[in-house]
Amino acid sequence: MLDHCSISHKGGLVLWSRSFTPEASQLASSSASPVNSLVRDVLTEGRTAEEKYEKDGYEVKWTFANDLELIFVVAYQRILQLTYVEELLDAMKRVFLELFGPFLATLVASLHAATQTGKVVTASASSWNFVETLKSWDKTFDRLLKGFEDRAAQVRFLRPIVVTDDSSPPSDDLSTVPSQSSDIALDQQQIAKNVQALKNRLRGRGGRRGGKEGWPLWLSSETPTKKKAKTKTQRKWGIEAPTETDMASLDYSVDKPDDDASRGSHDLNALVDKASLGVRTQDGMYEVKDWEFSRSGDDETDNVIAKALNKSNLGNKVASTSGSSLGAIGSIFARLTGAKVLTEEDLKPVLEGMKQHLMKKNVAKEIADKVCEGVGETLVGKKVGSFQTTNAAVRLALSSSITRILTPKTSTDLLLSIRTKLSSPLPSTQQRMPYSITFVGVNGVGKSTNLSKVCFWLIQNGLRVLIAACDTFRSGAVEQLRVHVRNLSMLGVNGATNSKGRVELFERGYGKDAAGIAREAISYGRDNDFDVVLIDTAGRMQDNEPLMRALAKLVAVNNPDKIIFVGEALVGNEAVDQLTKFDRALRDFSSSSGTGKGRGIDGMLVTKWDTVDDKVGAALSMTYVTGQPILFVGCGQTYTDLRQLRVANVVQAILSD
Repeated sequence: MLDHCSISHKGGLVLWSRSFTPEASQLASSSASPVNSLVRDVLTEGRTAEEKYEKDGYEVKWTFANDLELIFVVAYQRILQLTYVEELLDAMKRVFLELFGPFLATLVASLHAATQTGKVVTASASSWNFVETLKSWDKTFDRLLKGFEDRAAQVRFLRPIVVTDDSSPPSDDLSTVPSQSSDIALDQQQIAKNVQALKNRLRGRGGRRGGKEGWPLWLSSETPTKKKAKTKTQRKWGIEAPTETDMASLDYSVDKPDDDASRGSHDLNALVDKASLGVRTQDGMYEVKDWEFSRSGDDETDNVIAKALNKSNLGNKVASTSGSSLGAIGSIFARLTGAKVLTEEDLKPVLEGMKQHLMKKNVAKEIADKVCEGVGETLVGKKVGSFQTTNAAVRLALSSSITRILTPKTSTDLLLSIRTKLSSPLPSTQQRMPYSITFVGVNGVGKSTNLSKVCFWLIQNGLRVLIAACDTFRSGAVEQLRVHVRNLSMLGVNGATNSKGRVELFERGYGKDAAGIAREAISYGRDNDFDVVLIDTAGRMQDNEPLMRALAKLVAVNNPDKIIFVGEALVGNEAVDQLTKFDRALRDFSSSSGTGKGRGIDGMLVTKWDTVDDKVGAALSMTYVTGQPILFVGCGQTYTDLRQLRVANVVQAILSD
């Protein structure tokens, strides 16, 4: 049976609601009700294209009446798996609008008028007389619900009976199927050939190992002759082999003396791009720059083209509509002209063009489908006027949908979170723990490199950072972090030299338990007054269950303050699969480790951002999947090549031609 039904206006006015159980009635009046969660997690974030919403054992489904801005919601226990809910929602909407259409139209018009004039809307039940107007709806709804429940019960108890013309039992005689018997004979012949070929191959392999006539080596009476080992020729650079001086210049081992001469041999200017340095605020904090979207081509070229167009009649026509022209996005709405109410048939080709545009911007196909469905749901039933009005309405709907998806639910100020923890009061007997951040992701996306960029940003803000080398699998992973720590210690707080005390590497070599190394690093950071511990982990594919369990163990044992997923801006559909499986595996496996509630991904860092130009759809895909914000994007090869994302810039890039 159902638990809760409601009909409400998008502005928050509840026209009718009913709870079918006492538990549902108590839950509906609280902030944790499924309907309130639906509004908070789905409707306000533009995720209306989702087929359903699940929360605390409840499943919630909904539908819209956009012409009157109404929302019809049904909630029920997920375990029941009711099959008639969608049909019930459609019937509710159709019957409710037929019975109370004029009253609802007057109500919506008055709400709009009050909003435009700036008056406070007092839409109480007494002022609008909802009880008297909708008193017949309860009986109508009961009849609708009973009809659907009775039909579902009949379908549930009726079992389909398959009747065949031939009532005789099936025969086991293979001779009645000549084609099948011939296929079996051919298969047997092929198997015999394969077996013989395998025997010949094994016999030849045994002879090569030294055995006689296929016998293994330890059964052969003959002593095999020892082959002369081939000597490896030394690789040469050009004409001559490298000298000892050449090899010494390439020696970056840890045993090399760290004197002023060797330190000066490194070019510090190559580690920092002064053009991409962040800015200092009034409080002295170092902030990385914002990523800004710039259209290709300069203003002078655009002015020359505009002047050339204005000299012709065609140019005049283009110029007259340039103010409302939307380029490729706008052209797909040109077919919607005249004052009319938009229907699904009208919007279908438009939404298809919109989906193709989003996919060209590197948005994953699944996400593009859902975004376009959500935009379509907000437009069906809307009245539009001329072509310009339609363009503005559809562009506004798409822009609003993308903006809601990209707007973070939590704070993206990582520095504020760090300082809040470090400055919070503690009992005198308790020692302060450092702020820990774990970087996770697939192989080769740049976790270690971008971890060092984040480390540079933290050092510039006066924090002491400990880097934990928990990638104990990949060869050279520890050495890579050692080089980064050496470089960062030379750069200093203000880009100067000598800042050894602000960054340090904690490592235990290879082949060790990553969770244990991270725990030791956090303890070491606590005992030595480090402010932040950055935990580098080994890259792993999202489908490798043993490695994902090991990563979840690291999270469950150490409980880091932030789990940042590092992904590439170049991926499209793969980003959805990677993020979904990483987040699900971390939540499932970390909760099964005995720590209670599982931990998921808290934020994202997108690398190689400078390689995609305006094809920034990966940001939309990643944010849609997890609902978590993108904290930084990497856009270069130096420690200063780190950027923050602004929602407006990403929306502009996605909507650009």
